[in-house]
Amino acid sequence: MKISVNIARIIVGVLFIFSGLVKANDPYGLSYKMLEFFEAWNFHLLDNYTLAFSVLMNAFEIIAGVAVLLGWRMRLFSWLLLLLIIFFTFLTGYALLSGKIKTCGCFGDCIPLTAKQSFIKDLVLLALILLIFAYRNKIKPIFKSSLSVSMLAIVTALSFGFQWYVMQYLPVKDCLPYKVGNNIVEQMKVPANAVLPVTETIFIYEKGGKQYTFTDRFPADLNTYKFIDRKDRIIKEGSNYLPPIKDFKLSTLSGVDSTAEIIGQTTDYYFFFIKDFDDLTIKDDWYKEFVRIYKAAKAKNIAVYVVTSQGDLADKLFNQENEKLGVTIYTCDGTEIKTAARTKPCLMKMKGEVIDHKWGKAALSTVNP
Repeated sequence: MKISVNIARIIVGVLFIFSGLVKANDPYGLSYKMLEFFEAWNFHLLDNYTLAFSVLMNAFEIIAGVAVLLGWRMRLFSWLLLLLIIFFTFLTGYALLSGKIKTCGCFGDCIPLTAKQSFIKDLVLLALILLIFAYRNKIKPIFKSSLSVSMLAIVTALSFGFQWYVMQYLPVKDCLPYKVGNNIVEQMKVPANAVLPVTETIFIYEKGGKQYTFTDRFPADLNTYKFIDRKDRIIKEGSNYLPPIKDFKLSTLSGVDSTAEIIGQTTDYYFFFIKDFDDLTIKDDWYKEFVRIYKAAKAKNIAVYVVTSQGDLADKLFNQENEKLGVTIYTCDGTEIKTAARTKPCLMKMKGEVIDHKWGKAALSTVNP
């Protein structure tokens, strides 16, 4: 049994470290997934704290994984792991059974798992953690307590430090559709291996105080029925039929769709993504750096477009007040901006339809158009 427990520890420890690291590469991704669950539950009390929860959870997974491998304080960590995996299993089970959440974000966007795959993974982990929990009192630490504490202190500092870095400079590994090298137009197309869902239309009629549903066969006296509603029902799920980029649409302040015109350019240009102006002021470094980048690019006849979900506010900030730069502003769906730009703001250099480079908010000072 000792061998089985040690194997379980290695598997659980490695998986938790791996899972935590993958998600720590993009803490915003997990926070957005939390918001998706809250939306499904109509529970918004904690919406403003999802990023903090994301950072803490990612760090805990890494720390707990290392603690399990070291065998340190197993009475404590076996309880914590058991509670955590029960919670995870509930979430993935809900995603699977409800159908409201397609992916749980267990391994971030780099390794997308279906709800079914995530649920099975958590059931296996639950079994392994239960084994560890049952023999928690017999697990001895590998090193002396002082060395284990020092190692965990270093791991803790690195876990939080790494997440701070990627939230300032962008993820080290970008696994999203707007990563460097991707062609935006190609990413907006339905994949070649797409399997479309099979649907049927249900018509609802009423007669004599009773409701009747029909699909492809109708009664001869249909004209005596009162039409109530029609619904589309999926009878066979499709797969991979949605394009990676779904709602990238650039609209002028007057509402004109200019997407094709902008990304159809053959010359270099820049997108300056800034989803909203909450918690941002022109006194911050980002504004000074934007003005510098914009003026330098303009001197070389290189276009810089501001892309935001708050067009009127951006126009006021950049064009009506302060420097009165005369920036061209486009509005775009906020979710698409969050996907394209994991920091606020974020600069993207384009070569025609292809993403050539990206800079997070802390790296704007290194940009030389």
